[in-house]
Amino acid sequence: MAFRKVLKRTAIVGTGAAATLFGLSQLVEYRKTQHGLVRLARQAAEMELKVPFADELPSRGAQLATLRDTEEFDVLIVGGGATGAGCALEAVTRNLKTALVERNDYSSGTSSRSTKLIHGGVRYLQKAIMKLDYEQYMMVKEALHERANLLEIAPHLSAPLPIMLPVYKWWQLPYYWAGIKMYDLVAGMECLKSSYVLSKTKALELFPMLKKDRLVGAIVYYDGQHNDARMNLAIGLTAARYGAAMANYTEVVNLLKRADPETGVEKVCGARCRDVLTGQEFDVRAKCVINATGPFTDSLRKMDDQKTTNICQPSAGVHIVIPGYYSPDNMGLLDPATSDGRVIFFLPWEKMTIAGTTDSPTNVTAHPIPTEDDITFILNEVRNYLSPDVEVRRGDVLAAWSGIRPLVTDPNSKDTQSICRNHIVNVSQSGMVTIAGGKWTTYRSMAEETLDAAIQTHGLEASASKTVGLVLEGGRDWSPTLYIRLVQDYGLENEVAQHLASTYGGKAFEVAKMAQVTGKRWPIVGKRLVSEFPYIEGEVLYAIKEYACTAIDVIARRTRLGFLNVQAADEALPRIVELMGKALNWTSDRKTDELEAARKFLYYEMGYRTRSEQLTKTSEINLDYQEVVRYKNRFHKFDKESKGFITTVDVQSVLQSINIQIDENSLHEILSEVDLNKNGQVEIDEFLQLMSAVKKGQVSDSRLAILLKTAEESLDLRAPVSVDRSGGGV
Repeated sequence: MAFRKVLKRTAIVGTGAAATLFGLSQLVEYRKTQHGLVRLARQAAEMELKVPFADELPSRGAQLATLRDTEEFDVLIVGGGATGAGCALEAVTRNLKTALVERNDYSSGTSSRSTKLIHGGVRYLQKAIMKLDYEQYMMVKEALHERANLLEIAPHLSAPLPIMLPVYKWWQLPYYWAGIKMYDLVAGMECLKSSYVLSKTKALELFPMLKKDRLVGAIVYYDGQHNDARMNLAIGLTAARYGAAMANYTEVVNLLKRADPETGVEKVCGARCRDVLTGQEFDVRAKCVINATGPFTDSLRKMDDQKTTNICQPSAGVHIVIPGYYSPDNMGLLDPATSDGRVIFFLPWEKMTIAGTTDSPTNVTAHPIPTEDDITFILNEVRNYLSPDVEVRRGDVLAAWSGIRPLVTDPNSKDTQSICRNHIVNVSQSGMVTIAGGKWTTYRSMAEETLDAAIQTHGLEASASKTVGLVLEGGRDWSPTLYIRLVQDYGLENEVAQHLASTYGGKAFEVAKMAQVTGKRWPIVGKRLVSEFPYIEGEVLYAIKEYACTAIDVIARRTRLGFLNVQAADEALPRIVELMGKALNWTSDRKTDELEAARKFLYYEMGYRTRSEQLTKTSEINLDYQEVVRYKNRFHKFDKESKGFITTVDVQSVLQSINIQIDENSLHEILSEVDLNKNGQVEIDEFLQLMSAVKKGQVSDSRLAILLKTAEESLDLRAPVSVDRSGGGV
């Protein structure tokens, strides 16, 4: 069994003698010229590639037919995450007949649950310098190169992001500054923007939510940020356009093998696959099978050889999403040393704020669940860095998720328990190639090295790699002002147009064409799925073209609604299921199943359960006497008959008296959020539990609490003024 830790040694051009010969300015010009020549060479190589499906992607049915009917592929890739999709794009652009199967949806696992950063790894560079570790230094250098490439090939999905590192001790300022400057230097010509130091005043001006006490200054450096699930999908769709036969919801049942005529050793020659949606099974034959299954690496390896040792050490990372007002629009925050020594990022993303991640051992599962302990840990760390004026409330957590990072060990290492810092490429005795470990940013170089190993092992005829600089789906026709054309040509809202441009790039026009007329003066087209987010109904229909098969695919990966706000996603689900059902001819039973499955996904995997558990039948009422009296009086203004509970009829009656109109369905939803025993009414104890939870910050933005308070204030204003209060009226 041949294991290799693979690390590309990137040549450092223009050091030492070259710098002396040319001088610094000439050296910079020389590097720029070299960079330009390399780019021209990439463009020439890209022009040679044929794009069989440039106009329209083949349907999932057509892709399945190709997988079934093709006599033999050069490579079959198992896994549709970032690494698997990257391998597919690498293979098909090297003129290899390529197939890929994914048992769930593309990016349904770890690749959609990241911190959303494209980075080299500041903390890895720190370790490399402190321990004089050349391998770790080269790993950072490679990641920084890949960071620059990813920002170039998908400009609509990625952008540089300034990240602030607040400093609270004077001696740390030069220490951190030196480390961050080294990060810039290692990036070289591919440095996004130069880092800089801020005074305390300027730091608070840029990040006003920051804790002021003992702050001495801050350092700002730049990394990349992206929409991870959409990026994964863009890689896969690009591979499909170049001719890769790809199918999601297609699982490997077992590996196919045949004896080598020369050695008699059994070699993997394909896989028996099953369409998860229909149950139909078929064989996909290939000269080489690549295992790119992330956390499930060992499952496929044991399918190949039951006796093989595990190499995956799964680690769970939890992130939370809180409202956008917790951070500036375009400035992230790095906590370099949390209470338990981990690193926490606090970043603006999709007009919200994302915070994470944790790092704890876990079991491999297709449905990881965020725990309340992890959410509490992240919130506590956020509190440590924000001003006391900003109340960090548990109820402000709009979504939470857990992703399983597939860390790997190297069995050939002296310490087999030590985690490999980089990725591992393994070729088994049967010829199956496994790529495991690594990070999102380096998916492309990992794919290139994996295909190099496959080509060498199986003697495949292939051209050189062409994926550096190869523009991804939607990137070619994108420009920063593309959204203006969408507004002008289609009559879309400005916010919706910006969202479509940054999500679909040049393909945004195809989505706009599918947008429905609103019937309003403005916007002319583009009905939103939910009012507070720019996702529109036309995206649901376009998602089907992008191989979305379930409602979960739409709320989690084609749009990111489920990752941004679980309640909003829940509200959008009925319409999403209705649109998909009509387009895909779903039966009423299938629609019901889709709705239940999606709500289960939101409840467990997106943190809806931990959010809803903040208010339960056993919640303590932590209110003082005056607060209890005040809230009981508020409640009794709706419970006029002193029944001890209120219903939609009671609330509707009061609202009508103050000229507030809310439809019955919406009112029922509002009360059901607080109706803990689900008996169709809200008891006085349930209302007091709600107000106690609001007070403690466990629940925020409760519609019932706000509605009753607003109605009470309106009733008080309408009440007749007493003679005593008017001073006698004389």
